[in-house]
Amino acid sequence: MMNRMNMKFVAGAIVAGGLLSSSAQAQGYKDYLPIFGRALHSVAEIPRSEVDTLRVELGRTLYHEKRLSRDNSISCNSCHDTQGYGVDGKAFSVGFDNHLTGRNSPTSFNAFMHITQFWDGRAPTVEEQAKGPILAGGEMAMPSAEAVVKKLSGIAGYKELFAGAFPNSEPPITYDNVGTAIGAYERLFVTPSRFDLLLDGHDAALSAQEKRGLTKFVENGCTTCHSGPLLGGSLYQKLGLVKPWPNQKDQGRYDLTKIESDRMLFKVPSLRNIAKTGPYFHDASASSLEAAIKMMGQHQLGLELSSADVADISAFFGSLSGELDPSVAAAPESFPGE
Repeated sequence: MMNRMNMKFVAGAIVAGGLLSSSAQAQGYKDYLPIFGRALHSVAEIPRSEVDTLRVELGRTLYHEKRLSRDNSISCNSCHDTQGYGVDGKAFSVGFDNHLTGRNSPTSFNAFMHITQFWDGRAPTVEEQAKGPILAGGEMAMPSAEAVVKKLSGIAGYKELFAGAFPNSEPPITYDNVGTAIGAYERLFVTPSRFDLLLDGHDAALSAQEKRGLTKFVENGCTTCHSGPLLGGSLYQKLGLVKPWPNQKDQGRYDLTKIESDRMLFKVPSLRNIAKTGPYFHDASASSLEAAIKMMGQHQLGLELSSADVADISAFFGSLSGELDPSVAAAPESFPGE
């Protein structure tokens, strides 16, 4: 999002560039749909090779495998629940020895399409991201990649699963292969919603209020950051662009890079499933969607959005909620060695 002056400039540029017709006001929301690109569609039924299928199924097992944690109590799914929109609904997830993570756990749904992973972008892909929490002391807390390989190698059945999923890897069980398999599973986490029906030309997919919220969302400048098919996830932005963010303890990418221009820079989250994935922001500082919308208006746009505007935008956000395909969301029927 951006301030009012920049919003007006971008709106003018869109008109000049031809995305909006001269009848924009008459046509309303329809003229804004090109900002979001193509609709999302489920990838669950895409034909796959036998090796790809075996790799996905290994990834499913590893994603739900609690023995990837030091005390056998935490899996990827513990914080990124496939039955709960890819989150756990907590302000901060509980890791090993009851340690609270330092940032709110973002959803794993649609995440493979993001520019990078984590709030600060420290992992380029979901395959790399998957390897981080397993070794993080305050999360799954395994002591080393070698310890993970040793633990999996000691569980009857995993060697055969890895050999099938990685037929050209010797040995088949490696830490990189753990990340690759989990990533293969996560790349099925696509959640089309009613909004995608609208993008595909089904005008009745959204209610009048939702369409009104869509129009206000664009016209207030929100799509400067929250555009494209995911409505976000494609760039970094300073949090507190117009009005400083209340919580300055976490400095975002600056804490990772120590580059001054990265201070308070965070990856812009996707708004897909946003109505289902609270609390909001890296610091979980908004417990309700309405509060989050108002905060964005104040801190990113310099606007005091009216109650009516907030209600309409919140209604539009509801159209972005989509269920993960049940065949993808399902946990494995059994685990190796059980």
